[in-house]
Amino acid sequence: MTLIDTHTHLYLPEFDSDRTEVMTRAINAGVTQMILPNVDCTTIAPMRRLHEQYPDITHMAMGLHPTEVGERWRDDIKTIATQLKTDDFVAVGEIGIDLYWDKTYITQQMEAFEMQVGWAAEAGLPVIIHCRDGLDQTLEVLDGFRGRVSGVFHSFGGNADDVERIRQRGDFYFGINGIVTFKNSKLRDVLPAIGAERILLETDAPYLAPVPYRGKRNETAYVAETARMTANALSLDLEEIADVTTGNAKKLFLRME
Repeated sequence: MTLIDTHTHLYLPEFDSDRTEVMTRAINAGVTQMILPNVDCTTIAPMRRLHEQYPDITHMAMGLHPTEVGERWRDDIKTIATQLKTDDFVAVGEIGIDLYWDKTYITQQMEAFEMQVGWAAEAGLPVIIHCRDGLDQTLEVLDGFRGRVSGVFHSFGGNADDVERIRQRGDFYFGINGIVTFKNSKLRDVLPAIGAERILLETDAPYLAPVPYRGKRNETAYVAETARMTANALSLDLEEIADVTTGNAKKLFLRME
């Protein structure tokens, strides 16, 4: 079974004590590729170090996370823009709108998001979108780029209507992670509306560990649990969902059909 974790932050301090072991477990679980999305200016260096250690199985994305948009966001966004010109990034991300914790910088979040989507459109790169309590604002920005940008709605947790609204905006996939394994999650019922051909598997490690690891530190090897639950919800074999989602990830991020 071959899997791709399309969203993992294994470069964060939570893995400083056993990162090599975590990487080994991921490889042993069948994970052949990992996408590393950036968060802010402080995470660029550790992300690069991890990629340099594992250049054959990791790929980097560059962006400014919406919760990191604050008073100094214009300085930060300049750093992100400079970084985008320095390496072969497979996506612009993690970018988007997050109004769950704080709505103070909603205008700035939308401006930063629009700028970064624009960079992706110019460079021909997909976007990795973080959207939490901000779908209306996210779609408002994407309306200005119809037909010009593709990407994934990371950690998708919406309903079938949300799926349709997103699909109307263009060539978008849906990142499914440990949330789908949670006991009271309604996401399993939404998966048929998405369809296997539009699903990407991810962990968001170290966050959102799937059952039976819920409440613990998440890691890339656990993407196998998400794959099993996704296959079950779609009445597909595990190998089939692994093959389809791996193909989806290669098509979006690695330009491989």
